[in-house]
Amino acid sequence: MKLFGLTILFGLICSLSGCAVIAVADAAITVAATGVKVVAKTVGAVADAVIPDGDE
Repeated sequence: MKLFGLTILFGLICSLSGCAVIAVADAAITVAATGVKVVAKTVGAVADAVIPDGDE
């Protein structure tokens, strides 16, 4: 009976650590995606400032 309880406890610990890994990976992807958006907007703004479009 004690072995069964330890097996259940081990399974719960493993599943919770998997959730933590997914949460950390999701946060890292969100930060990277936000960084890419900011860089893209900055490059676009610089390109608009440098390249004249002919509108006056």
